[in-house]
Amino acid sequence: MLPRLKPGVTPAPKSALSIYNPIYLGLDARGKRVRVTLMYRNILIGGEPGAGKSVAQGNIVAHAALCIDVDLILIDGKIVELLPYAPVAKEFVGNDMTKALRVLRELQKDLDERYLHLARTGRKKIVPGDGFRAKLLCIDELAYFTVTVGTKEQQEEFRTLVRDVVARGRAAGIITVASTQRPSADIVPTSLRDLFGYRLAFRCATDSSSDIILGTGWAKQGHTAVDIEPEALGVGLLRAEGGFPRRLKTAHLEDDHVNQLVRRAVHLRKAA
Repeated sequence: MLPRLKPGVTPAPKSALSIYNPIYLGLDARGKRVRVTLMYRNILIGGEPGAGKSVAQGNIVAHAALCIDVDLILIDGKIVELLPYAPVAKEFVGNDMTKALRVLRELQKDLDERYLHLARTGRKKIVPGDGFRAKLLCIDELAYFTVTVGTKEQQEEFRTLVRDVVARGRAAGIITVASTQRPSADIVPTSLRDLFGYRLAFRCATDSSSDIILGTGWAKQGHTAVDIEPEALGVGLLRAEGGFPRRLKTAHLEDDHVNQLVRRAVHLRKAA
């Protein structure tokens, strides 16, 4: 069900989802459904190319697309992964460092406004009816913007802005979904990684790469994405705040399903 609406808030169209509700990711080892609530949370996704990172990321963005109470801000250096969702995105950024920085700066200003509102009202977090819509920032391939394109100054600014959005976004109603197929310390430094409440690691080449996503020390405890079989596409380890990594098989959306979903999302958002 959608969250209880305050007076003056327009009800959602029938069949619309809500970003305040859990997102379906797939099935665990016992065949039970795995759902996570991303509102007031962030998620980091990583793993080898082709292991399932993009599929899991797509599940999250697909859910958000059908939620009329959240704006999508999509940054995709490869362009192709998130492009199908561009029709429902408030902002779509391809391989353009200048635009990516502008969009992140605007998000930072929005954060400042939201925290001023919280300070004035004495609240701890943004809630429905505050006048601030939830936002979901999805960044496909951190490495593209942090080590590949742009000047070193631009790359550093990108890292700094993302770190700020992740750090302050939770209470402000801004969710960050970030992914990389190059899980290494230079791509996902500890100062950024530790800000993510959810971590999802698909097959990795080394224990250190797995730990970059799940957190230091998990490989030594026997929780490593290296153990995931190469043929086990879409299988990953999900770690929630304070919990142990949990093996799951992510759901898969075919291209036709995505196209149908986006058409439905466009309709829902127009009707809202």
